[in-house]
Amino acid sequence: MAETYNYEFFNVSFPAEFVAHVEINRPEKLNAFKEVMWHNLSALFDKLSVDPNVRAIVYSGAGRAFTAGLDVQAASEGGTFAPPTVDSARKANGLRRHILEFQDCITSLEKCEKPVICVMHGISFGLALDMSLSCDVRISTQDTKFSVKEVDIGLAADIGTLSRLPHAVGNMSWIKDVALSARVFGSDEALRVGLVSRVAKDKEAGLKEALDLATLVASKSPVAVLGTKEILNYSRDKTVAEGLNYTAVWNAAMLQTDDVKEAMLSGMQKRKVKFAKL
Repeated sequence: MAETYNYEFFNVSFPAEFVAHVEINRPEKLNAFKEVMWHNLSALFDKLSVDPNVRAIVYSGAGRAFTAGLDVQAASEGGTFAPPTVDSARKANGLRRHILEFQDCITSLEKCEKPVICVMHGISFGLALDMSLSCDVRISTQDTKFSVKEVDIGLAADIGTLSRLPHAVGNMSWIKDVALSARVFGSDEALRVGLVSRVAKDKEAGLKEALDLATLVASKSPVAVLGTKEILNYSRDKTVAEGLNYTAVWNAAMLQTDDVKEAMLSGMQKRKVKFAKL
């Protein structure tokens, strides 16, 4: 199955039944992203999203870092910051389109139908937070160093951190503290404010925890897991009343699945539950 996922700068493996592991693979540059990488990221997760043989995904980085963020040198050489236009308005519109395209690529992690568990180790700057905040579960290690790095290169973070971090962490003072200063902080602080849900000893331990969790999630009804992720993401941006109404409409269709009967029967018959592929 892995051979069908041939995307430059990414390793894809299938370490357990219904579980995929996606690894950023540019370790010589601390997994810093250039343009082809975020296009490949989007294509890869769009494909995993509809793959019936995948029910949960682990996302990590090869080498000494999760990612150092955007490869600023490659971006500047490629004209990312200065599209070849004459008029200021046209230049601005070109940049707007480029930013929206980049945002959509990172949002593919969030839109993926399958839960994505992110393991961050070592340097996890800038884009690392954009991507991890689009994932469903975040695990870090004792050596993880985080930074909302963009102000250090003259930018307001524009790919997702400033929009998603307030939903992930309920302390606006802390959010502004780290976003305005670009200061580096560690896993103890990230755990304390709720940015991550657990801290592993090292990368190997973090990947094991993520794989164990992904394997557990993959053993559940894929219909139930899909609905849970969809409803949680929808409700995050809506009122409680809107969330409840959406849940009722969603489950009016999804409660008709055979998975409910299969789960109940397997429990009564004391056998391993087997759900059909989605």
